[in-house]
Amino acid sequence: MPRWIRSILLAAFFIVLCSVLGGVFGPGVTGVSAASNGPEEDLKSNIKNFTKMYELVENNFADKVTSDKAIYKGAIPGMLRTLDPHSNFFDPKDFQSLRDDQSGHYYGVGMQVAPRNGKTIVVAPFGGSPAYKAGLRPGDVILAVNDKKTDSLSTTEVADLLKGPRGTQVQVTVGREGATKPLTFDITRDEISRSSVEDAFWVRPGIAYMKIAQFNENTSQEMDDNLKRLGEANIKGLVLDLRENPGGLLNEGVAVAGHYLRKGEVVVSQRGRASAEKPYLARGSASGQNYPVVVLVNRYSASAAEIVAGALQDHDRAWILGETTFGKGLVQTVYPLDDNTGLALTTAHYYTPSGRLIQRDYSNISFLDYYYGKRSETKNMLDVKSTDSGRTVYGGGGITPDEKYEPPKDNKFQTDLLTKYDFFNFTAKWFGSHPEAHLAKGWEPNASVVAEFRQYISQQNVPFTDADWNNNLTWIQDQLKRYMYATAFSYEDSQKVAIEIDPEVLKAIQAMPDARALLDKAKKLIVERIHRDVQP
Repeated sequence: MPRWIRSILLAAFFIVLCSVLGGVFGPGVTGVSAASNGPEEDLKSNIKNFTKMYELVENNFADKVTSDKAIYKGAIPGMLRTLDPHSNFFDPKDFQSLRDDQSGHYYGVGMQVAPRNGKTIVVAPFGGSPAYKAGLRPGDVILAVNDKKTDSLSTTEVADLLKGPRGTQVQVTVGREGATKPLTFDITRDEISRSSVEDAFWVRPGIAYMKIAQFNENTSQEMDDNLKRLGEANIKGLVLDLRENPGGLLNEGVAVAGHYLRKGEVVVSQRGRASAEKPYLARGSASGQNYPVVVLVNRYSASAAEIVAGALQDHDRAWILGETTFGKGLVQTVYPLDDNTGLALTTAHYYTPSGRLIQRDYSNISFLDYYYGKRSETKNMLDVKSTDSGRTVYGGGGITPDEKYEPPKDNKFQTDLLTKYDFFNFTAKWFGSHPEAHLAKGWEPNASVVAEFRQYISQQNVPFTDADWNNNLTWIQDQLKRYMYATAFSYEDSQKVAIEIDPEVLKAIQAMPDARALLDKAKKLIVERIHRDVQP
């Protein structure tokens, strides 16, 4: 039998065994009956039937069958889809990508690329990266990588060409607005560290803003470094942004939440069919308990992000603002397999400190609807719990915020400009026609730049009236500043501008007194509890 077939059958056997018996090292694995009707005999029979079926397909299908497509993309994912929405099989490429995400680094040139009009363009080089130092700009069209033309390549394929071992060189040829001929850059690849915690800053005097994009191996340390840099003793309030955060490593989520809780408080518990309940406790931080926290969440905040939000809510440590979170409360254990593949298998459920289940029900909907469908109110009225101060919270549908916030919808004029990438394209054109321009920190779009933008969108046949223009003028100036900062300074500077004008961040600042009231009440309850405990 070929090696890859043996590997796949072992993987398949492993997955089925885990789903039937509760885990490789779960109770009862060594005590399985060998009777003809037992699970082990059924598995052997099913695997034998699968092998026979695959051989029939391989020998008789009208077109050549590739093992990667039939097994990696078909048989194993199909089997996992019968279990739950989050158990997942990773082929070698995806498994390496997972490990890169968890470690927070990879080797390459360090820039975001995206498809646009059949081409791959530079969205933005990361600040300080080899691409940034070489002089690549947002809007550059990648024409070739190491003399390999990109006309017929997907953006993913172009990105793969840009990656490579540290210290190796890659030649990138781009087309640029204002340049009469293609530009060529020789770039030395390096380690690209993508911080999971974006640089925290003072969004208002005394009010710090910190965004956690995901939870990888370095997240809690990055958070500590940011708080130390700002001077945590100087913080009068913190906006902790977990919007769009898909989760990541459990231990890092526990460490982040634990910074704001008292030592020994429960952050989260996990329970599985084959394992005893396991609580994860806060490490505690005296400095992290002295200021109010507002946590921003939305429908894409999931997994470890929900663990943090749920723990801080249950202990009345933070005011949660935004939308109800995704509702992913399933624990995945990642098992490395042969041929550099891997399996993320659901082995338990997460519960918040009050005991509510985070996971949203997926039993009666398709996986497509589970991930992308319209969500109704999903809280389980039978799963009613209380926070430390007695506030009612519900399980079974993610984390419901203390205060709901729906981002304002763009009007038609704004939508037209954004969907047609007019700010992005104008910025590339403007810097191409002003090659000597150097913007100073704190730059604001002046009347001349705004007038040039109006002329540009008129030439692009964007339909608008004088009223559209005047009613959206402040918004236009904000967007011009945001996009032009990405080229003039860095992507990170552009993101900071976006945060400063974000209406939900402004709402979080307004909600800081609510977070302060929660913190004061929690401290009062602790004092009362201590006083009660010491009574004779």
